[in-house]
Amino acid sequence: MNILIVRVSSLGDVVHNMPMVSDIRRHYPDANIDWVVEEGYVSLVGLNPEIRRIIPIALRRWRKSLFSVVTRREISAFRRQLKEDAYDIVFDTQGLLKTSIVMRMARLTPDGKRVGLANATDGSGYEPISRIFHTLSIPVGLRTHAVLRARQVAAHALNYSADGRANFNMQMPTLAAENWPSWLPRQPYAVFFHGTARADKQWAFANWVDIARRLALVGIPVLLPWGSEVEKQTAEKLAAQMSNVQILPKLPLMEAVLLAQRASLVVGVDTGLTHVAAAFNRPTIELYCDSPRWKTEGNWSENIINLGDEGTAPTVEQVLDAVDVLLN
Repeated sequence: MNILIVRVSSLGDVVHNMPMVSDIRRHYPDANIDWVVEEGYVSLVGLNPEIRRIIPIALRRWRKSLFSVVTRREISAFRRQLKEDAYDIVFDTQGLLKTSIVMRMARLTPDGKRVGLANATDGSGYEPISRIFHTLSIPVGLRTHAVLRARQVAAHALNYSADGRANFNMQMPTLAAENWPSWLPRQPYAVFFHGTARADKQWAFANWVDIARRLALVGIPVLLPWGSEVEKQTAEKLAAQMSNVQILPKLPLMEAVLLAQRASLVVGVDTGLTHVAAAFNRPTIELYCDSPRWKTEGNWSENIINLGDEGTAPTVEQVLDAVDVLLN
Protein backbone atom coordinates (compact mmCIF):
# COMPACT_ATOMS: atom_id res chain seq x y z
CA MET A 1 0.00 0.00 0.00
CA ASN A 2 1.26 3.48 -0.88
CA ILE A 3 0.16 6.25 1.50
CA LEU A 4 0.78 9.99 1.23
CA ILE A 5 0.40 12.46 4.10
CA VAL A 6 -0.08 16.13 3.25
CA ARG A 7 0.76 18.17 6.35
CA VAL A 8 2.87 21.09 5.23
CA SER A 9 3.16 23.20 8.41
CA SER A 10 3.63 24.46 11.06
CA LEU A 11 6.35 23.13 13.39
CA GLY A 12 4.11 21.92 16.21
CA ASP A 13 1.45 20.62 13.82
CA VAL A 14 3.98 18.58 11.86
CA VAL A 15 5.24 17.03 15.11
CA HIS A 16 1.67 16.28 16.23
CA ASN A 17 1.12 14.20 13.06
CA MET A 18 4.02 11.82 13.79
CA PRO A 19 1.95 9.35 15.88
CA MET A 20 -0.35 8.89 12.91
CA VAL A 21 2.62 7.37 11.09
CA SER A 22 3.40 4.98 13.96
CA ASP A 23 -0.22 3.83 14.03
CA ILE A 24 -0.27 3.14 10.30
CA ARG A 25 3.01 1.25 10.47
CA ARG A 26 1.78 -0.87 13.39
CA HIS A 27 -1.31 -1.99 11.47
CA TYR A 28 0.20 -2.02 7.96
CA PRO A 29 3.88 -2.94 8.43
CA ASP A 30 4.54 -3.17 4.68
CA ALA A 31 3.02 0.19 3.74
CA ASN A 32 5.09 2.84 1.98
CA ILE A 33 4.47 6.16 3.72
CA ASP A 34 5.43 9.45 2.03
CA TRP A 35 4.96 13.00 3.32
CA VAL A 36 4.55 16.43 1.68
CA VAL A 37 5.90 19.15 3.96
CA GLU A 38 7.21 22.71 3.76
CA GLU A 39 10.86 22.74 2.71
CA GLY A 40 11.95 24.13 6.08
CA TYR A 41 10.62 21.07 7.92
CA VAL A 42 12.08 18.34 5.69
CA SER A 43 14.84 17.56 8.20
CA LEU A 44 12.27 17.36 11.02
CA VAL A 45 10.13 14.78 9.18
CA GLY A 46 13.35 12.98 8.32
CA LEU A 47 13.79 12.12 12.00
CA ASN A 48 10.99 9.56 11.60
CA PRO A 49 12.50 6.39 10.12
CA GLU A 50 9.06 5.16 9.02
CA ILE A 51 8.83 7.79 6.26
CA ARG A 52 9.97 6.44 2.91
CA ARG A 53 10.03 9.64 0.88
CA ILE A 54 9.74 13.29 1.86
CA ILE A 55 8.44 15.63 -0.84
CA PRO A 56 9.31 19.26 -0.08
CA ILE A 57 6.94 22.06 -0.99
CA ALA A 58 7.66 25.79 -0.78
CA LEU A 59 4.23 27.42 -0.55
CA ARG A 60 5.47 30.13 1.82
CA ARG A 61 8.22 31.11 -0.58
CA TRP A 62 6.33 30.60 -3.83
CA ARG A 63 3.45 32.88 -2.94
CA LYS A 64 5.89 35.82 -2.78
CA SER A 65 6.83 35.38 -6.44
CA LEU A 66 4.10 33.20 -7.89
CA PHE A 67 4.50 34.37 -11.49
CA SER A 68 8.28 34.36 -11.70
CA VAL A 69 9.98 31.92 -14.07
CA VAL A 70 11.96 30.31 -11.24
CA THR A 71 8.86 29.73 -9.11
CA ARG A 72 6.89 28.25 -12.01
CA ARG A 73 9.77 25.92 -12.75
CA GLU A 74 9.95 24.81 -9.11
CA ILE A 75 6.19 24.18 -8.99
CA SER A 76 6.44 22.03 -12.14
CA ALA A 77 9.28 20.05 -10.57
CA PHE A 78 7.21 19.55 -7.41
CA ARG A 79 4.25 18.24 -9.41
CA ARG A 80 6.47 15.77 -11.25
CA GLN A 81 7.91 14.52 -7.95
CA LEU A 82 4.42 14.22 -6.45
CA LYS A 83 3.26 12.06 -9.36
CA GLU A 84 6.17 9.63 -9.30
CA ASP A 85 4.03 7.13 -7.37
CA ALA A 86 0.34 6.29 -7.42
CA TYR A 87 -1.20 6.32 -3.96
CA ASP A 88 -3.87 4.12 -2.42
CA ILE A 89 -4.67 6.80 0.15
CA VAL A 90 -3.76 10.48 0.36
CA PHE A 91 -4.39 12.15 3.71
CA ASP A 92 -4.85 15.89 4.16
CA THR A 93 -4.87 16.45 7.92
CA GLN A 94 -4.61 20.25 7.67
CA GLY A 95 -8.02 20.94 6.15
CA LEU A 96 -7.12 24.00 4.10
CA LEU A 97 -7.87 24.83 0.47
CA LYS A 98 -4.16 24.97 -0.34
CA THR A 99 -3.46 21.54 1.16
CA SER A 100 -6.51 19.98 -0.47
CA ILE A 101 -5.27 21.27 -3.84
CA VAL A 102 -1.94 19.56 -3.16
CA MET A 103 -3.90 16.41 -2.30
CA ARG A 104 -5.70 16.67 -5.63
CA MET A 105 -2.41 16.89 -7.51
CA ALA A 106 -1.28 13.49 -6.24
CA ARG A 107 -1.81 10.49 -8.53
CA LEU A 108 -4.13 7.77 -7.21
CA THR A 109 -4.35 4.05 -7.89
CA PRO A 110 -7.62 2.96 -9.58
CA ASP A 111 -9.29 2.46 -6.18
CA GLY A 112 -7.36 5.21 -4.42
CA LYS A 113 -8.96 7.66 -1.98
CA ARG A 114 -8.38 11.23 -0.91
CA VAL A 115 -9.18 11.49 2.80
CA GLY A 116 -9.56 14.60 4.91
CA LEU A 117 -11.42 16.29 7.73
CA ALA A 118 -15.20 16.66 7.51
CA ASN A 119 -15.34 19.52 10.00
CA ALA A 120 -13.37 21.97 12.09
CA THR A 121 -12.43 21.61 15.73
CA ASP A 122 -13.12 24.59 17.99
CA GLY A 123 -10.99 27.55 16.97
CA SER A 124 -9.15 25.80 14.14
CA GLY A 125 -8.39 27.35 10.77
CA TYR A 126 -10.26 24.62 8.89
CA GLU A 127 -11.70 25.65 5.51
CA PRO A 128 -14.89 23.75 4.53
CA ILE A 129 -14.16 24.22 0.82
CA SER A 130 -11.33 21.71 1.23
CA ARG A 131 -13.93 18.91 1.19
CA ILE A 132 -14.57 19.33 -2.55
CA PHE A 133 -11.38 17.34 -3.23
CA HIS A 134 -12.13 14.52 -0.77
CA THR A 135 -13.23 11.01 -1.63
CA LEU A 136 -13.88 10.50 2.08
CA SER A 137 -14.38 13.16 4.77
CA ILE A 138 -13.89 12.02 8.38
CA PRO A 139 -15.86 13.78 11.16
CA VAL A 140 -14.03 14.54 14.41
CA GLY A 141 -15.20 15.84 17.77
CA LEU A 142 -15.20 19.59 18.26
CA ARG A 143 -12.66 19.27 21.07
CA THR A 144 -10.36 16.63 19.67
CA HIS A 145 -6.67 16.93 20.55
CA ALA A 146 -4.39 17.72 17.59
CA VAL A 147 -2.56 14.40 17.90
CA LEU A 148 -5.70 12.32 18.26
CA ARG A 149 -7.41 14.12 15.37
CA ALA A 150 -4.80 12.95 12.87
CA ARG A 151 -4.73 9.47 14.41
CA GLN A 152 -8.51 9.16 14.15
CA VAL A 153 -8.59 10.24 10.50
CA ALA A 154 -6.07 7.54 9.57
CA ALA A 155 -7.74 4.92 11.78
CA HIS A 156 -11.17 5.52 10.25
CA ALA A 157 -9.86 5.33 6.69
CA LEU A 158 -7.76 2.22 7.31
CA ASN A 159 -10.20 0.35 9.58
CA TYR A 160 -8.38 0.17 12.90
CA SER A 161 -8.69 1.88 16.31
CA ALA A 162 -6.50 4.80 17.35
CA ASP A 163 -5.77 3.33 20.76
CA GLY A 164 -2.76 3.39 23.05
CA ARG A 165 -0.35 6.20 23.82
CA ALA A 166 0.96 8.41 21.06
CA ASN A 167 4.32 7.26 19.68
CA PHE A 168 6.20 10.04 17.90
CA ASN A 169 9.17 7.86 16.93
CA MET A 170 11.52 10.76 16.18
CA GLN A 171 15.10 9.54 16.29
CA MET A 172 17.94 12.03 16.57
CA PRO A 173 21.24 10.94 15.03
CA THR A 174 24.10 10.18 17.40
CA LEU A 175 26.03 13.33 18.20
CA ALA A 176 29.72 12.73 17.56
CA ALA A 177 32.24 14.67 19.63
CA GLU A 178 33.52 16.57 16.60
CA ASN A 179 29.99 17.71 15.78
CA TRP A 180 29.13 18.91 19.28
CA PRO A 181 27.89 22.53 18.96
CA SER A 182 29.95 25.05 20.91
CA TRP A 183 26.83 26.42 22.60
CA LEU A 184 25.57 23.04 23.86
CA PRO A 185 26.50 22.27 27.50
CA ARG A 186 27.69 18.81 28.40
CA GLN A 187 26.15 19.04 31.88
CA PRO A 188 22.38 19.04 32.62
CA TYR A 189 20.59 22.23 31.60
CA ALA A 190 17.14 23.78 31.47
CA VAL A 191 15.61 25.56 28.50
CA PHE A 192 13.08 28.38 28.66
CA PHE A 193 11.05 28.57 25.45
CA HIS A 194 9.74 32.03 26.31
CA GLY A 195 9.04 33.37 22.83
CA THR A 196 5.79 33.18 20.86
CA ALA A 197 4.31 35.31 18.12
CA ARG A 198 1.13 36.06 20.06
CA ALA A 199 1.68 38.38 22.99
CA ASP A 200 -1.30 36.97 24.90
CA LYS A 201 0.32 33.51 24.90
CA GLN A 202 3.43 34.82 26.67
CA TRP A 203 4.12 34.30 30.36
CA ALA A 204 4.89 37.28 32.61
CA PHE A 205 8.51 38.44 32.51
CA ALA A 206 9.07 38.33 36.29
CA ASN A 207 7.84 34.73 36.46
CA TRP A 208 10.70 33.45 34.33
CA VAL A 209 13.16 35.17 36.65
CA ASP A 210 11.62 33.47 39.69
CA ILE A 211 11.92 30.03 38.08
CA ALA A 212 15.55 30.70 37.13
CA ARG A 213 16.33 31.58 40.77
CA ARG A 214 15.04 28.19 41.90
CA LEU A 215 17.12 26.41 39.28
CA ALA A 216 20.20 28.37 40.31
CA LEU A 217 19.84 26.93 43.82
CA VAL A 218 20.25 23.40 42.46
CA GLY A 219 23.01 24.33 40.02
CA ILE A 220 21.11 23.96 36.76
CA PRO A 221 21.94 26.58 34.11
CA VAL A 222 19.18 28.07 31.98
CA LEU A 223 19.54 28.38 28.21
CA LEU A 224 17.57 31.11 26.45
CA PRO A 225 16.93 30.60 22.71
CA TRP A 226 15.36 33.20 20.46
CA GLY A 227 14.01 33.35 16.95
CA SER A 228 13.45 37.04 16.27
CA GLU A 229 14.98 40.36 17.23
CA VAL A 230 12.17 41.00 19.69
CA GLU A 231 12.73 37.62 21.34
CA LYS A 232 16.46 38.29 21.49
CA GLN A 233 15.84 41.56 23.30
CA THR A 234 13.55 39.74 25.75
CA ALA A 235 16.24 37.11 26.34
CA GLU A 236 18.78 39.83 27.05
CA LYS A 237 16.46 41.50 29.56
CA LEU A 238 15.80 38.17 31.25
CA ALA A 239 19.50 37.36 31.38
CA ALA A 240 20.23 40.67 33.09
CA GLN A 241 18.21 39.42 36.08
CA MET A 242 19.41 35.80 36.13
CA SER A 243 22.65 34.46 37.55
CA ASN A 244 22.68 31.09 35.82
CA VAL A 245 21.82 31.92 32.23
CA GLN A 246 23.26 31.50 28.74
CA ILE A 247 21.81 33.38 25.78
CA LEU A 248 22.11 31.20 22.71
CA PRO A 249 22.99 32.26 19.19
CA LYS A 250 20.18 32.13 16.64
CA LEU A 251 19.82 28.41 15.96
CA PRO A 252 18.79 26.69 12.75
CA LEU A 253 15.82 24.37 13.15
CA MET A 254 17.65 21.11 13.76
CA GLU A 255 19.95 22.66 16.35
CA ALA A 256 16.86 24.02 18.11
CA VAL A 257 15.40 20.49 18.02
CA LEU A 258 18.68 19.19 19.48
CA LEU A 259 18.41 21.80 22.23
CA ALA A 260 14.95 20.50 23.18
CA GLN A 261 15.87 16.82 22.79
CA ARG A 262 18.85 16.94 25.19
CA ALA A 263 17.38 19.23 27.86
CA SER A 264 17.04 18.03 31.46
CA LEU A 265 14.10 20.38 31.91
CA VAL A 266 12.02 22.41 29.48
CA VAL A 267 9.70 25.22 30.54
CA GLY A 268 7.85 26.69 27.59
CA VAL A 269 4.76 28.49 26.40
CA ASP A 270 2.40 27.01 23.82
CA THR A 271 4.80 27.01 20.89
CA GLY A 272 6.38 24.57 18.46
CA LEU A 273 9.64 23.84 20.25
CA THR A 274 7.87 23.19 23.54
CA HIS A 275 5.81 20.57 21.72
CA VAL A 276 9.00 19.15 20.20
CA ALA A 277 10.43 18.65 23.71
CA ALA A 278 7.21 16.96 24.81
CA ALA A 279 7.30 14.68 21.76
CA PHE A 280 10.77 13.53 22.85
CA ASN A 281 9.31 12.87 26.33
CA ARG A 282 11.74 15.29 27.94
CA PRO A 283 10.77 16.62 31.38
CA THR A 284 8.56 19.42 30.09
CA ILE A 285 6.31 22.03 31.67
CA GLU A 286 3.86 23.39 29.12
CA LEU A 287 2.48 26.82 29.97
CA TYR A 288 -0.95 27.68 28.58
CA CYS A 289 -1.56 31.39 29.18
CA ASP A 290 -4.27 32.21 26.66
CA SER A 291 -4.77 29.18 24.43
CA PRO A 292 -6.95 26.10 24.97
CA ARG A 293 -4.98 23.39 26.72
CA TRP A 294 -7.08 20.56 25.30
CA LYS A 295 -5.81 21.23 21.78
CA THR A 296 -2.15 20.37 22.22
CA GLU A 297 -1.31 19.41 25.82
CA GLY A 298 1.24 16.66 26.23
CA ASN A 299 -0.87 13.78 27.52
CA TRP A 300 1.28 10.80 26.53
CA SER A 301 3.97 10.87 29.24
CA GLU A 302 4.35 11.40 32.99
CA ASN A 303 7.36 13.55 32.10
CA ILE A 304 5.03 16.30 30.84
CA ILE A 305 3.10 18.65 33.14
CA ASN A 306 0.53 20.97 31.57
CA LEU A 307 -0.41 24.13 33.45
CA GLY A 308 -2.85 26.98 32.81
CA ASP A 309 -5.55 27.25 30.20
CA GLU A 310 -7.27 29.75 27.96
CA GLY A 311 -7.49 33.01 29.92
CA THR A 312 -5.88 31.50 33.04
CA ALA A 313 -2.10 31.69 33.09
CA PRO A 314 -0.27 29.34 35.48
CA THR A 315 1.13 30.81 38.69
CA VAL A 316 4.78 30.81 39.69
CA GLU A 317 3.93 28.50 42.59
CA GLN A 318 2.37 25.94 40.23
CA VAL A 319 5.42 25.96 37.98
CA LEU A 320 7.84 25.71 40.93
CA ASP A 321 5.92 22.68 42.20
CA ALA A 322 6.13 21.12 38.73
CA VAL A 323 9.88 21.81 38.61
CA ASP A 324 10.31 19.98 41.91
CA VAL A 325 8.29 17.00 40.63
CA LEU A 326 10.24 16.67 37.38
CA LEU A 327 13.70 17.13 38.91
CA ASN A 328 13.15 14.68 41.77
